[in-house]
Amino acid sequence: MKKHIRHQIRDHKQEKALFIRRAIQAFIAIIILTCVLIGNLYHLQVQDYSEYKARANNNSIKLIPVAPNRGRIYDRNGVILADNIPVCSLEIIADQVKNLPQVLLKLQQLLGISDQDIAAFNKAKQQTPSFKPVVLIAHMNNKQVAVFSVNEFEYPGVNIDAHLERYYPYGASLTHLLGYVGKINDRDIAALKKSGKYDNYKATRSIGKLGIEHYYEDMLHGKTGYETVEVNSHGRVVRTLSYVPPVAGKDIKLTIDINLQLYAQKLLTLQQKDPITGLMVTKVRRGAIVAMNPKNGAILAMVSSPSYNPNLFVNGISSKAYAALLNDPAHPLINRDTLGLYPPGSTVKPELAAAGLTTGVITVHTVRNNHGWWRIPNSKSRKFRDDRVQGFANVDIYKAIEDSVNTYFYQVAYGLGIDRLSAWMTKFGYGQHSGIDIDEDSTGTMPTRAWKMARFHRPWMQGDTIPLGIGQGYWTATPIQIAKATSVIAEDGIEHRPHLLKDIIDGKTQQPVTFADFKPLSSVPQKDWAIIKKGMELVVEKGTASKMFKNMPFQVAGKTGTSQVYSLKDTQHYDANEVAEHFKDHALFTGFAPANDPSILVTVVLEHGGWGWHAAPFARDIMEYVLVKPTLSPQPNELVQQPSPSLAGLTGAVATKIDGNTVSKHENTLVPM
Repeated sequence: MKKHIRHQIRDHKQEKALFIRRAIQAFIAIIILTCVLIGNLYHLQVQDYSEYKARANNNSIKLIPVAPNRGRIYDRNGVILADNIPVCSLEIIADQVKNLPQVLLKLQQLLGISDQDIAAFNKAKQQTPSFKPVVLIAHMNNKQVAVFSVNEFEYPGVNIDAHLERYYPYGASLTHLLGYVGKINDRDIAALKKSGKYDNYKATRSIGKLGIEHYYEDMLHGKTGYETVEVNSHGRVVRTLSYVPPVAGKDIKLTIDINLQLYAQKLLTLQQKDPITGLMVTKVRRGAIVAMNPKNGAILAMVSSPSYNPNLFVNGISSKAYAALLNDPAHPLINRDTLGLYPPGSTVKPELAAAGLTTGVITVHTVRNNHGWWRIPNSKSRKFRDDRVQGFANVDIYKAIEDSVNTYFYQVAYGLGIDRLSAWMTKFGYGQHSGIDIDEDSTGTMPTRAWKMARFHRPWMQGDTIPLGIGQGYWTATPIQIAKATSVIAEDGIEHRPHLLKDIIDGKTQQPVTFADFKPLSSVPQKDWAIIKKGMELVVEKGTASKMFKNMPFQVAGKTGTSQVYSLKDTQHYDANEVAEHFKDHALFTGFAPANDPSILVTVVLEHGGWGWHAAPFARDIMEYVLVKPTLSPQPNELVQQPSPSLAGLTGAVATKIDGNTVSKHENTLVPM
């Protein structure tokens, strides 16, 4: 028999009450959430409306810095030396490109981009934030610009950037003087931030790295402007809302005469016949030439040879090209005028004569007769020899300068002693920065007791002083220092700061620049300056440089110098035919003209050029060019023709290779002149 199953009857009343309770709870929750929503809407759209409106505007409005045009650089006659040329480059913002490898492949086929450019882009992209543009083509030609402009809509995130780029029409001729601009790197950014100038460089691509470009960077750069623009969701500019124009950098005019600069450079370029091929080849002599106006220190020409093309650095030089410059045994990267260190040789004898005459170590009547050598009195020291084995008879101060008699000046150095000698030569500018308005300026070495102790941890000996009497030993100087010291003699003790800046062009106004002068050698009597100048006149009339200055239409005062680059033992004799090229003497000459009222001063250093008189013809030709302007080749009107600023010229040869090594280090040495 089946068991009876009882079923419970549903309580509809209770279910209804439960439903009503739940409905009321849900309704209350909806009311609460609606109130919260309304409150948030009020908070967003009413209470904080201004703030969120500003944020929204910021998403569509951008402040774009606008780079100023860099000031141009002219020579003293208004010939442009550093210009700005229009350039179009192709840039890619990685964040805005969906499939970058595919886009690069298409662009390569469309514009004929090389694999090297693609590799360079990928390398630069790794070092650049993805939201910043990276250059794919630095210099687009007209065809590339036209082709891409037609197809630009297919490449979001890829843009043509038109801007002005620095260009040096005279290439390597002015590199060590003008310097160059280069891309702003992390080190530059750190320095700008430290000096509080970074905001003024947010739109700038390059900055002065060397020379005038670096020294007068603040003046040449100008002030950044700003453009307020509205952009769409793709970052494209829709419209310009406001514009604050940038302030262009000031143009400057230098003291340099480009015709004279190119002529001086031409003098250091030789055309020789190759003994194997029989073809004419160009050889660049290593050396430095400084031409200045001794009346005010204005540099008229400053040549350092060999040099290099500064245009290679504007957009960033390739590692291969830079390595070629860095490893070149001729060291074209060194500015020999201000950084080249050479024993000044006998060019310092007029300065030593001034010290000796003023201190009473010698007088105009002092006569010496040494038989080819000199030794420290009352000692058995080494013999310090003259260039003549038989010596010079009856030598006074005039004869000593005229024939560059070493034994006479050994005695002067001995009489002065190291303390007075170094103090006096410091007054002439040795051992100090020349003051020229470029930062690449060495102090050279004007040795003292303290210097030797710090450098070699040994005390100063009497024998160390004697070679200083002929500009040898531990003494080193730059060509600009030698020129400055010579100008002090030319101006009877007045020191003019060597400088390159002549005028500042602010709009249409030209403001001349003056540099302070002072008289560091006011204690030297006028009669002593006259004695020294007369001796220097005799050098070119019948002394060591007389053969080089025959039949000159004006009077010249000068001094030759020959400096050795390695030591000779007491028993050794120097023979230029028996030593390697890089061991041969340096040839030096410094002088001014006209002697009675000088307006041109020239200092020449020829590395491994031999006797000092070998440098004299270079100075003679420059003096003649300035004072007489004879018919010389090349003609001035030919020199002033500027090269065309084609971009093809930017990838020219890095530097001229020449034989020989760099300046050799030297020790205590003797020199025949």
